[in-house]
Amino acid sequence: MATRRGIGRAIDKGIFWAFLAVVVASPVPLGSNRAWAWSLLECGIFALVAAWLLAWTAGGARMPQPLVRAWPVFAALALWIADTAITVVPLPREWVATLSPVAAAMHGLADAAGGPQASFTLSLEPHASRIALIKSLAYSGAFFLTLAVVSNRSRFLVFAKVLVFAATLHALYALGMHASGTTQTYLGTVLVHRAAAMGFYANQNHFAGMLEMSIAVAIGLASYGGRGTGGSLRRAIVELARQVFTARMILRLALCVLVVALAATHSRMGNTAFLISLLVGIAIAVGPSREFRKGIAILVVSVVLLDLLVAGSLVGTEKLAQRLEATTVQDVEDRGAVARLSLGIVRDYPLFGSGAGTFYVAFPRYRTDAIANFFDHAHNDYVQFAAESGLVGLGLLAAVVLASLRSAYLAQLVRRDPAMKSASLACIMGVAALLVHSWADFNLQIPANAVLFMVLLAFGWIARFLDPSGAHAGPPGAGPQGGDVAKMPARQ
Repeated sequence: MATRRGIGRAIDKGIFWAFLAVVVASPVPLGSNRAWAWSLLECGIFALVAAWLLAWTAGGARMPQPLVRAWPVFAALALWIADTAITVVPLPREWVATLSPVAAAMHGLADAAGGPQASFTLSLEPHASRIALIKSLAYSGAFFLTLAVVSNRSRFLVFAKVLVFAATLHALYALGMHASGTTQTYLGTVLVHRAAAMGFYANQNHFAGMLEMSIAVAIGLASYGGRGTGGSLRRAIVELARQVFTARMILRLALCVLVVALAATHSRMGNTAFLISLLVGIAIAVGPSREFRKGIAILVVSVVLLDLLVAGSLVGTEKLAQRLEATTVQDVEDRGAVARLSLGIVRDYPLFGSGAGTFYVAFPRYRTDAIANFFDHAHNDYVQFAAESGLVGLGLLAAVVLASLRSAYLAQLVRRDPAMKSASLACIMGVAALLVHSWADFNLQIPANAVLFMVLLAFGWIARFLDPSGAHAGPPGAGPQGGDVAKMPARQ
């Protein structure tokens, strides 16, 4: 029995490192936004989930508290997957006509060519929806694995630091290619690095999305990585100086590189989202965290001042400012035209949408003569999810995000452990940045970014419920062990 448990523990540790490798490697093949790349990503995640379940049944892997307490997210994800799955199941045409009259009418157009059909799918293109269904399962698996293998404080710190330094390597590569003005053909795609820093992504805006989330993790580690300041401004300054002149300077340098690379993407919405997430971080620093708030505020403000100063001197933030100033009303109209027209899909397919992954099929019916190019995405994640999965699907995804953000915010109120506060801040800032960016882009349609987003959502539950010692899940209603929960002040 002991041997079996030992093997299970070895498997659990191997899964931790393997999953971390999958996450940090996923951006390399064009953000895993090619069929072969996302297939490899999916296979890797599914294999690791199966291996963890085997290790758990062998007694070597434990069920961490966050994995148990995140049941509301798993319930919403299960409903989301069911909502997607039902759209690819052939249903009697009368049912489809009731649930989605426009979908039935569109399928009916095929009757004239191929003869009457006894059944239809709610999805306009079931093959595309099946691909999206498998992606959704993989993203859910990434959320599960994060909660399952990041089972103690040490693992969280390792996971977060590897994420930051892997992103830093991506950023250094992107800055080098951008500075050299290289144009290369990479995995069959032409990347014009001289126009903007894009790293291994085909679009600099998606590279910016990855950087935004990675910066949030870095700020979380920098903000809560030291000892508590106890509320004294003098002690906060001394602690900051101690961190600057020690090995923690490496983290600050990594953070600086990430911000410089973000500025070099010249992504207007990416940089805007980053600044908004910084404001969110400052609000958290001066809000509920009484014990740490002065030290956190100093550190976050230093990120704003120092990193933007370095970014401006190295890549010229005035270029980004000039691009923002040159953005005319017509530019904004052109950028939002596709999303605005896509609202017609939401109107015609309100409940279940046109089918996950079917935007490229549904949109041509709603485009106008002013739209000359082909679009396979709405350039607005909210509109695209509503169009493809209906208001039901959008509501389920909103529940996943809001529940995780709530868990992360509560961690700021009740946790004392600096690492857990780091996880909380990383979740809130990273998710906030991508939610802002999603109004003008489609980062959540890029598999590598979607996986990292799910990891950050999982950080919200880790921050709230993880026992720093790594103890297994307690009985329902139990909180973190080890005296980590701060005493809440009584309401007046």
